[in-house]
Amino acid sequence: MREKLEGLSRKWQSKGLPSRSGLEKAAGDLCKWKVKTGSSGLWDIPPLMITATLDDGLGHGLEVIRLFSEAAGLDIIELGLLVTPEKIITACKKNKPDLLGLTVLQFDSEENILMISRNLPSKTKIIAGGPVFTADRGFARRTGIHFAAKNVAYFIRFLLQFESGATYT
Repeated sequence: MREKLEGLSRKWQSKGLPSRSGLEKAAGDLCKWKVKTGSSGLWDIPPLMITATLDDGLGHGLEVIRLFSEAAGLDIIELGLLVTPEKIITACKKNKPDLLGLTVLQFDSEENILMISRNLPSKTKIIAGGPVFTADRGFARRTGIHFAAKNVAYFIRFLLQFESGATYT
């Protein structure tokens, strides 16, 4: 699995991402390969990731992330779209995930993300994506985001390096 994900990440970082249907096919192919070979994914004990959006009513990015998270072997709890900071914080305190995956589209989400990042269990790392991180390179640092993924290729690269309990900046 590691080699397959590394290959996709390198290819997509150098040549660009395929279409959405191409991404879905690649994730589906990985899941089929995983079942066929009996692979459990990247980890012996799968990390837990909670996903949500604060300001995204469509969730296309979260869907792609879910597909590749499943292929990589993460356990996932999906909170859904347009979730309040309070609901995200409560779910994280209850489940103590290794990762909180967020999509962020709007600059006016900054205060809500700060509230979330200040109230998470210490082990929970925030990985986020969305256009706000490209438009404002300091947004992730100001809001306590541990890793801002430019796209799914960078998300995959992050997963390949992720170890529960590690520090990310």
